[in-house]
Amino acid sequence: MYAGIDAGASATKAVIVNENEEIVSYAIVPSGINFKASSEEALEKALKKGGLIKQRVSYIVSTGYGRELVNANIVFSEITCISRGVNKLFPEVRTIIDVGGQDSKAIRVDSNGRVLDFAMNDKCAAGTGRFLEVMANILRKPIEELGLLHFKSLNPVKISSTCTVFAESEVISHISQGCKIEDVIAGLHYAIAERIFNMSSRIGLEKEVAFTGGVAKNPGFVEALSKRMRLNPILPKEPQIICAFGAALLAKRTYEKTKT
Repeated sequence: MYAGIDAGASATKAVIVNENEEIVSYAIVPSGINFKASSEEALEKALKKGGLIKQRVSYIVSTGYGRELVNANIVFSEITCISRGVNKLFPEVRTIIDVGGQDSKAIRVDSNGRVLDFAMNDKCAAGTGRFLEVMANILRKPIEELGLLHFKSLNPVKISSTCTVFAESEVISHISQGCKIEDVIAGLHYAIAERIFNMSSRIGLEKEVAFTGGVAKNPGFVEALSKRMRLNPILPKEPQIICAFGAALLAKRTYEKTKT
């Protein structure tokens, strides 16, 4: 067995694969402020779900925001892990859009999942899960409801600012003017979609496109980005674990190299 641990800013994910590179089990836990503790919790839960003991795991790769703080054999970048994970599941994909809690990425890959180019937003919360968390708090709505409320919108508002602080002021202004919450939420999704589309255009947007990361579990955002890109994206069954899955695949292949 081989494990990949993605210590993300918001959530830590652990995936265990077998010799056939099949997912045996996985777990997702909040990261909190202690990446070492959250990574151990995620791995322990994944092992328990798979009916495994840690001694069965031959090699561990860590990735993500807190990868250096995880007890693993070796670390890899998120870009590499996401690309490997997507390529294993969807070898036809050439562009990957990954939106997580702390950053967003656009990655262009070849038929073998090798990275040809990428663009990344890791300096600003706009265009990330954190942006939506802030807005959900302002609107006093659970973040899980945003995706569904999006589809009730008949007249999405225009959110012109790409800065979280200024967008917050815009949202408050729209609400005070009597705009419906669902129209504000849809406007936020379209604003994020525009920012990510512009970022991905810098690397050359190619078909087929896959969406990954925790924010890809928000159907409202997926619809907004799909419309902006004018594409029908491929969506993994569990988009939040793709980076950890890629890390687990790299764990297997790295381990095999050490034995040759």
